[in-house]
Amino acid sequence: MTTIPGVDSDLSTMMHAVFAAHAATGEDSAGTPNPAFWQSLSELGLSRLTGSAESGGSAAGWLEAAELLSAAAGAGVRIPLAEHDLLAGALLEAASLPVDDRLRTVAELDSSGVARAVPWASTAASIVTLWRSADTWLVADVDVSAFDEIIPGANLVGEPRDRVTVDTVSLRGTPIDDTLVKQYHLKGALTRAIQVSAALDRALMLSCEHATTRSQFGRPLARFQAVQNLIADMAAESALARAATEVALVAAVQNEWSTDDLGFRVAVARSCTGHATTTVVRNAHQVHGAIGTALEHDLHRFTRAALAWRGEFGSVGYWDRRLAAAAAAAGPGGLWPLIAG
Repeated sequence: MTTIPGVDSDLSTMMHAVFAAHAATGEDSAGTPNPAFWQSLSELGLSRLTGSAESGGSAAGWLEAAELLSAAAGAGVRIPLAEHDLLAGALLEAASLPVDDRLRTVAELDSSGVARAVPWASTAASIVTLWRSADTWLVADVDVSAFDEIIPGANLVGEPRDRVTVDTVSLRGTPIDDTLVKQYHLKGALTRAIQVSAALDRALMLSCEHATTRSQFGRPLARFQAVQNLIADMAAESALARAATEVALVAAVQNEWSTDDLGFRVAVARSCTGHATTTVVRNAHQVHGAIGTALEHDLHRFTRAALAWRGEFGSVGYWDRRLAAAAAAAGPGGLWPLIAG
């Protein structure tokens, strides 16, 4: 278990124990948050970990929230913690709108009032809705009953990614600054980097366990140099992904999401996690052989999750292009200061 730097070890242990215990019950469903478990998280103060105390939240920070996301992803528990707290709740509080414990997600509408691949929309009670009107961004907390249409969909790991439609003319929105929308995009991107990193770490751990306990031709798989090379490459890529993600996370926390180079740091994290996923998923399944493709084995729960999450809030190609553009804009004289921070 890897703990986010700066997070209390006892809190981290509690978080991981909560999700490990729930995963052991076998009651988790990717498509629908378990009501009893969600209630338990609320009672523990974890479902709205970063919400203000005035709104009933736990008033914790992003470091603790990152540890919570890692604990859930590492246990294979699919639940909308990021969407409910770090994205929807944060937008409402930034707009000085009321927040309660109803399950929420965020939908960013296009000009026709449609949002695609909205996480957990079909299971939410309310959807925090973002749309552009003239030159102004508007936000509203909209009950799901007000939407004209919610068409269920799913990502590669079975989490709801739904298409929603609403008539924005009938909505009353609160104006928000463009900066808050940019922060929302970066926050969403970073949550996925955190989740991917945790999934990759778990795939690596499963591969190490398999290689040391499984024997072939009279000796453990871990004794074969080819297997050692596969695992070494996985470990290097996983470590790089986690390090890049933690650098972006610390920069965001220290500068309250307002530093000029935060977009670059998030792009680095997303590029690293995206490319690391390719290596880790491929090598993990090679190490496991045929058993790694079986639904009964845990491996696919983490490799498929990493593949699904790396394409959300921007594809690998999108973040590679942003990274290249930032490097080109910095020029030869500014590239190293940009990298070194």
